[in-house]
Amino acid sequence: MPLIFFPDLRLNAELSGPADGPPVVLLHALGTSLRIWDGVLPHLPGNRVLTIDMRGHGLSDVPPAPYAMGALIHDAERVMDHFALRDAVVVGLSIGGLIAQGLATKRLDLVRAMVLSNAAARIGIASQWQTRIEAVRTGGLAAVADATMERWFGRLWRDQPAMPAFRDLLLRTDPEGWCGAAAAIAGTDFYTPTAALRLPTLAIAGANDGSTPPDLVRETADLIAGSRFHLIRGAGHLPMAERPAEYGSAIAGFLKEIGHG
Repeated sequence: MPLIFFPDLRLNAELSGPADGPPVVLLHALGTSLRIWDGVLPHLPGNRVLTIDMRGHGLSDVPPAPYAMGALIHDAERVMDHFALRDAVVVGLSIGGLIAQGLATKRLDLVRAMVLSNAAARIGIASQWQTRIEAVRTGGLAAVADATMERWFGRLWRDQPAMPAFRDLLLRTDPEGWCGAAAAIAGTDFYTPTAALRLPTLAIAGANDGSTPPDLVRETADLIAGSRFHLIRGAGHLPMAERPAEYGSAIAGFLKEIGHG
């Protein structure tokens, strides 16, 4: 698991799969890490797959908050440049989907297609995020853990088999990193630049998702001409954990459809 040293930051990344495989980049959600993709990798056996711990998360460095969305996009950009990956399919979950949209707008040479998983052009409003940031500053991530689990898994969140592992992952996230990335979400609205994109796009939503409800995901998909929309029933914000077979098949099918598998 290499740490990539840049002048201002160390970022943790993993590169797997055949060296000549079509590249896929997986970008995780707020309060998680690249480990959330472990169950997806078996569905991508022919691809060269890059996973990255976002700054402030996993084993990457934790700079002082707040973070700008432009910095998160630049992080993904320079890791892809480090590994000389071009024309990749970028799969972004939640904030990872925001990063994917920004990366496609900035560096279309890097992004051949997108999978926007449980993501939108804008996620929440600034005041909501500021309230959550203040709560974490006061009481740590435990202060928002239950509410986050309910948004992620739905009203029956306590009964979801995947929930305990993801609650633990959230609580192990550095609060400074969480607050930094949350501030980036708060300041991002990509409706205009995303509406200008013209590239193959699959949007995935979970029927029980309280963070990025299906209608919000579909609204963003509708901005991009020719996009596809896939609803996963019985899943919330983390369908790769709740319905891994359907989630993996949806991504693999999209890659095959566009000749990238």
